[in-house]
Amino acid sequence: MRRPAELPPVHAALICVAMPGLVISAEDGQLTGKGLEGFYQSGRRLLSRCQLRVAGREPVALQGRLLSAGRARFLSVVRTAADSGPDPEISVERLRYADGAERITLRSAAGRVLRLPVEIALGTDLADLGAVAAGRAGPELPASVHDSGMRWVTEAAQAVVTAVPPPEDALASAGLLCWEVELAPGGTYTIELRIRSDRPPRPPGQSGSHPLSPARTEGDDPRVPALLGTSLDDLRALLVRDPRHPADMYPVAGVPWRCGFAPAEMLWAARMTLPLGTRLAASVLRTLARTQLTGPGPDAGRVPGPLRDAGPHLPPSCSGVEATLLFPALLAEARRWGMPEQEVAELLPPAERALNWLRAAAGEDGLLPDAGPGGFRRSETQAHAHRAALLGAALLQECGRPGGDGWREWAGALRRRFREDFWVEDRGGGRPAAARTAEGRLVPHLGSGVAHLLDTGLLGAGRLAPGLLDKVQTEQLARLLGGPAMDSGWGLRSLGAREPGYNPFGHRSGAVRVHESAVAAAGLAAAGYEKEASSLLRGVLDAADAFGHRLPEMYAGEQRTGSGVPSPHPAACRPAAVAAAAGIHLLTALAGIRPDAPAGTVALHPVSCAPLGALQFSGLRVAGEPFAVRVSRLGLGMVEEAAGGLQLGV
Repeated sequence: MRRPAELPPVHAALICVAMPGLVISAEDGQLTGKGLEGFYQSGRRLLSRCQLRVAGREPVALQGRLLSAGRARFLSVVRTAADSGPDPEISVERLRYADGAERITLRSAAGRVLRLPVEIALGTDLADLGAVAAGRAGPELPASVHDSGMRWVTEAAQAVVTAVPPPEDALASAGLLCWEVELAPGGTYTIELRIRSDRPPRPPGQSGSHPLSPARTEGDDPRVPALLGTSLDDLRALLVRDPRHPADMYPVAGVPWRCGFAPAEMLWAARMTLPLGTRLAASVLRTLARTQLTGPGPDAGRVPGPLRDAGPHLPPSCSGVEATLLFPALLAEARRWGMPEQEVAELLPPAERALNWLRAAAGEDGLLPDAGPGGFRRSETQAHAHRAALLGAALLQECGRPGGDGWREWAGALRRRFREDFWVEDRGGGRPAAARTAEGRLVPHLGSGVAHLLDTGLLGAGRLAPGLLDKVQTEQLARLLGGPAMDSGWGLRSLGAREPGYNPFGHRSGAVRVHESAVAAAGLAAAGYEKEASSLLRGVLDAADAFGHRLPEMYAGEQRTGSGVPSPHPAACRPAAVAAAAGIHLLTALAGIRPDAPAGTVALHPVSCAPLGALQFSGLRVAGEPFAVRVSRLGLGMVEEAAGGLQLGV
């Protein structure tokens, strides 16, 4: 049994996902029952063992790869005693689907008829994913022959595997299905397996109308279309429907570990994909509004969320606080991108409740403290609060609600206090503190959380909201984020390499987190620090290439070398919602699209150094209509398609 905090490694696994289904395989395609391998549905392992033998031998694995987020292909060959030389005459293709299906095709290149016994050994423990991860899955269950396959039953669940064509023999004691296959010269033979549980799964988020526009891109760098396409495919595969309100969808945080409800990650994914439309944002906001705490008391208006590790220098933080502050900001920005006013009006009351919670939770010093011991005032929390206040103020005013002026005054006071009390002076020019204690002690360690200070949010007329830092402080922060202590060459480290407690594999103490790398790159570009932004962008893009364009949530923050590749983190979710959304955000940020749909305008502020050369995006959405934009090699932007009446702003 594993230690409580230990997770089995998944970095070398091939994971197909189409939530609520996923399949975890080794690259040879055989499911042996070891580790996490198996077909899962809604968190339960329906099949842990699926081992193929042809002519009494296991096929020789040649290749295993993903064809899409939910489909994988495994290719192998079979050597038989009749082979006359080194060239195999039988190939085996296994197409595996996350929704619970597998198609096994044998192909013969022999010049004679071949008669081959084919066996598939099946087994399962019907364990839930948490038990499997902890090493507590239990033994395989006894099987019974059922229909054209096998069945396993417990008091809590059952699984059924059916085969087409039906096997000629089935041995329940060994979970074995057997065929005698005749292959004509050049012929093929296909066996299809279907894995299902005792109850139909929740409708997948991929079915029906999709909330994300099928955006496309092309340009000088051939990796850009691959990253956009894979990121979009992964994010779609992670969508699930709210079981009580199936019209609403939201992404799970990532597989295999985080297939549940993760409010902050849901909001970040929706916010980073606003260029693909506002439907996902509306769906996520409605879903979270139903979870918002109500009634009297200090928690009224807060979105619940789990605690999250914050690294070696701070106690865990509450992700629900981050989600609560993201709620009004996302609604305000979604309205800029074109969320229909009726949807905005329905979501305005929960946004006001989130703002009211912020006012009640802020301390007498005007800062937002942690609720736990120490009363830490974190820099990134103040950045989220400041953004919520300014964007919330504009939202309230433009929607005819009171309170906008008060929130602007509150944000101004926070800005003045932060600039005075959160800056650590040192010989290198200073830095923003990671946090401040209730007694006023600064936590000086430099980590990726300060990147949120650059993510100020979008106001009207193509303007960005002011940030918590002044111009000189912003310039110094840009220098720090672009320096070798933070920029690993593959993206932004979560803790600087010179800081105490640095660990290149620490998920909050040195690993590269793709989401915060994207926040930093976009924020630096918007603030005019294109050199630093371009370095982070290229680093993540190069890392994505090494990971087959499926970005994990994190990878090692080791310093890049000339011929190196990024080292995977053994426990990182891949795919992960915020990493997939970050891939989209990194690319679309190059176009600098700043819409104000209520005012009928859109401004372009592309990255003028054009770090990836010429780019063209099509299939985006602004004001509910298709939007296409081109950025030249000179960094000049041009709108090629837009909603009628949408004017180009400045």
